Amino acid sequence: MTEQVTDEHGRPEPPLRADEEATLVGFLEWQRATFAWKCAGVDTAGLAATVGVSSMTLGGMVKHLALVEDYWFGERLLGRDPGPPWDGVDWDADRDWEWHSAAHDAPEELQALWQESVERSRAALREVLAVGGLDGVVRRPQAGQGPASVRWVLCHMIEEYARHNGHADLLRESIDGQTGE
Repeated sequence: MTEQVTDEHGRPEPPLRADEEATLVGFLEWQRATFAWKCAGVDTAGLAATVGVSSMTLGGMVKHLALVEDYWFGERLLGRDPGPPWDGVDWDADRDWEWHSAAHDAPEELQALWQESVERSRAALREVLAVGGLDGVVRRPQAGQGPASVRWVLCHMIEEYARHNGHADLLRESIDGQTGE
């Protein structure tokens, strides 16, 4: 059995290689601990506060999720080098380039970028599942860690989208009042 690792906020890190049950429970517990951390020490007024000023945009989120798709499924899972537009970015000059640069992109360009990234990710996932199933591992492990399983990457992507879907709900409601799932 692997020793439980916690981060600086006391949240249990999900296991990098485990069966479906342990992986899913690990992510659920991490999400719960994140929520507890975010709520800890907040007074009544804080709990009643509404969304304030934020630099986050739906356009930036679309471009960010396109990057995340290409990073996890193309770079990490398949071991490929970044392609356009990511390969031409000076990430040292602007670590949040995808968020900032989206303001200059047309909605159709952003949607196409994201949809193409998703299609590449679907193809990458089919490729690795055909060879090693959920127990297969990434070709480019994260520095200082062992290789994450395909199962872990899938759960991580679920988490990534879950976080940003919450942001998107708030942003969309502020834009035109649309709410719901």
